[in-house]
Amino acid sequence: MNNPYTLLFGKAPSEMISRLTQFDEVIDNFTAETSSQQVYMVTGVRGSGKTVFMTEIANKLRADEDWVVTELNPEKDLLTGLAAKLASENKLAMLFKRSKINLSMFGIGLEVSGEAPIADIETAVSKMLEALKKQGKRVLITVDEVVNNQFVKEFVAAYQILIRQDLPVYLLMTGLYDNINSLQNEKSLTFLYRAPKIELAPLNMGAMARNYMENFKIDKDKAIKMAKVTRGYSFAFQVLGYFTWENGGVYEKAIGKFRQYLDEYVYDKVWSELSPKDRLILTAIANHPDGKTADIRKELDIETNEFNPYRKRLIKKGIINGDQRGIVQFTLPMFEDYVIENA
Repeated sequence: MNNPYTLLFGKAPSEMISRLTQFDEVIDNFTAETSSQQVYMVTGVRGSGKTVFMTEIANKLRADEDWVVTELNPEKDLLTGLAAKLASENKLAMLFKRSKINLSMFGIGLEVSGEAPIADIETAVSKMLEALKKQGKRVLITVDEVVNNQFVKEFVAAYQILIRQDLPVYLLMTGLYDNINSLQNEKSLTFLYRAPKIELAPLNMGAMARNYMENFKIDKDKAIKMAKVTRGYSFAFQVLGYFTWENGGVYEKAIGKFRQYLDEYVYDKVWSELSPKDRLILTAIANHPDGKTADIRKELDIETNEFNPYRKRLIKKGIINGDQRGIVQFTLPMFEDYVIENA
């Protein structure tokens, strides 16, 4: 049997722990007769499972014949990309031809004899969605690892208009906290600020333990110890499983490679994107394993009102957890060791 775990980012693994509550929230809202939400933004630290979560939802809706699902590249013209992808499906292309939607001006190849070509891409997309609405179709657009660039801003501004036109279009975007936050704070995109954000929580410990029990034929106590090593971090669940499999099911032998892989493929990048002050704060946290903020502030020689903005931002980034009053803890497995070694 091949190794059931994967080291690849973004690929839906064969062994996967679903986030049922958050998954059901999106599906229920998108499929409701009258949708209360047509936009969701999924955020989390690198490797937290954003792409896999988005793919799960896309696959669920793709299996429904009343849904059309399309993925767009945030580094290209998204509106033209949407029109091109919709028109590339034969059944939809025939529908658009019957609706006399001529897209020849955009190099898409959907030409209708006797009909003047549409000159504005927003108008074209609006007409395509109107035709789909008449057929009882809904459209899910997914954008992975969104960034605040001109393509995305133009698309989101147009999407806001499509929503006001009561068109059956739904948007699911994933991105790092800084990128999502930057996009939401654009003055022209205020509706995004009100859009619900899903901040991916750690995976369920019990579900991870049961998965390890089944695959490695180990007892419950050992499986729970394995799950706790990952701290519920999605990528760590895969990496620990992968190297444990390669070491004959003995997870203790996998810890060295587990730690090295996280350092090289996740933590180096996370660390490089932090500000000098963020790194200083994290170093102080790493020096206090009990996580007491009073002791951390004392080491840093700063007051609560100066410490709190950094605390909140690092929580939003998915690097620390502040659920317990007066306590902060690292969410990423063994990241405190990495911080001390690289501070």
